[in-house]
Amino acid sequence: MSRNDLKLVGSWYSPFVVRVHIALNIKSLDYENIEETLYPKSDLLLHSNPVHKKIPVLLHANQPICESDIIIQYIDEIWTHAPSILPQNAYDRANTRFWVSYIDNKLFPSMKKILFAEDEAKKTHFIEVEEMLEMMENVLKKESNGKDYFGGDNIGFIDIAFGSLWSWFSVIEELNGRKVLVEPKFPALVKWAETFANHPAVKGFLPETHKLIQHAKVMQLRHAAAFK
Repeated sequence: MSRNDLKLVGSWYSPFVVRVHIALNIKSLDYENIEETLYPKSDLLLHSNPVHKKIPVLLHANQPICESDIIIQYIDEIWTHAPSILPQNAYDRANTRFWVSYIDNKLFPSMKKILFAEDEAKKTHFIEVEEMLEMMENVLKKESNGKDYFGGDNIGFIDIAFGSLWSWFSVIEELNGRKVLVEPKFPALVKWAETFANHPAVKGFLPETHKLIQHAKVMQLRHAAAFK
């Protein structure tokens, strides 16, 4: 496939864009990466995603597909060659979607709250995140069957969704002087993270922590200004 047939509109710091990069890499697809500034939003983004006006957007033969989880499932359905990103069994696929939804609708919002909340409120959100990580530790032990990934032998949908947040955990820790992902408490997750980060489809696509910290500080200033 020509890279002109496949384009990804996104920004380097977005975990949801990182997800799509990883999915495309898993399938060994050639694509053009189009960096979106968001301030202001480009005409391409506004035209491609007029409803939500958000990244990522995948352009396949100039047809836009929006929302990272929908994009990943689309990639897996269109390019059916191995490795598969979602399980073949219907129950396993439903279970996988459930945990991805848990990551998106529970874990990620609590992580965002840590970034933007006042100091006292942060304590509550740290507790929430740690409780959710305990849940993910147990999910990994169950779903992996003793293998490297949530998906077993290969990176799957849960790995991609959870792993895309990994650099942001480091940002939260650095900005707040509080460790979250400690090996004594989350041994399976810490081991998984190292394996995940060094996978050929992932390595080089997780944002560097020091760059994310600078971006996070800008986000915090914008957030504070918006609520003045």
